[in-house]
Amino acid sequence: MQIRLDALKAQLAKSLAPLYVVSSDEHLLAQQAMDEIRAAARLAGFIERDVLTVERSFKWGSLLAANQSLSLFGDKKMIDLRIPTGKPGKEGGQALQDFVKLLKTQPNPDTITLISLPKLDWASQKSAWVTRLQEAAVYLDIPLIERAQLPAWIARSLKSQGQSTGQESLEFIADRVEGNLLAAHQEIQKLGLLHPPGVLSLQQIQEAVLNVARYDVFKLNEAILTGDVTRLVRMLEGLKGEGEALPLVLWAVADEIRTLLKLKSGMEAGKPLSALLKELRVWGGRERLMEAALRRLSLTSLELALRQAAQIDKLVKGLRVKNLPGDAWNAVLQLALSLART
Repeated sequence: MQIRLDALKAQLAKSLAPLYVVSSDEHLLAQQAMDEIRAAARLAGFIERDVLTVERSFKWGSLLAANQSLSLFGDKKMIDLRIPTGKPGKEGGQALQDFVKLLKTQPNPDTITLISLPKLDWASQKSAWVTRLQEAAVYLDIPLIERAQLPAWIARSLKSQGQSTGQESLEFIADRVEGNLLAAHQEIQKLGLLHPPGVLSLQQIQEAVLNVARYDVFKLNEAILTGDVTRLVRMLEGLKGEGEALPLVLWAVADEIRTLLKLKSGMEAGKPLSALLKELRVWGGRERLMEAALRRLSLTSLELALRQAAQIDKLVKGLRVKNLPGDAWNAVLQLALSLART
């Protein structure tokens, strides 16, 4: 049974399931969900805990053994199985299916199992062992908190400690904690320590909240496609300050240009955009961003941008390029801005 994170409290209050699975790359939310499950289990008498971490030398037989063995002190226990890579391998995948079958055929009321995984790739999500877990467990697939969702998440977190603030303040916090939810949580907790419950002013927040944002080079496309110049400049400055490899940043921008160019060329040839997006495997939210950007960008501007990216590549490699600034980071910024502003 798959449930949303916000439904977990109600499920735990209703009844404890024999098997829980938490899958996410949003480490703070995953940790909070697992802490809730462990707390509910302790309250129900599952005092002992066996922690099993899947590593190269891990013996999958220990999972079945942990479920069947009795506690030394006669307590109920929790099996905490951690698969850091999300890749149990062929043997592990079969062992997990066998474990699910065992829980169904020989349920052990004195044991609860919690399995933690990172966000699984598309191929893993379609595998038999994941399907069996989704069918048998209370399964939480917790998505990342994207930038657009961050102000609302901050508002809920402030509300949980009896505080609130205006939209401008929420955006201010979001700008300074983007991509770093754990730090965002810490900054919000700090506001709770510094100020009593109630409404927080923008000045109070500006004086307290540090700039702890961490930027993902593969999120640059969002700022480019939406034409968010302010965010684009902030992200590139942040990536430069964090020491991100410039060739990777340029590749990310150029790859987005190539995708846009293929889409625009196909549209000019009379092909429907929906078919082109499917052909290039552009899905979900990115599909909507692409549609908006394609209305703004011309075929000529995209062709020019791709030629510009090729010239900047030479600059990154230490070659002199006519009509380009000597600073390669600045050249990448100008290229990205030309796409966002057009």
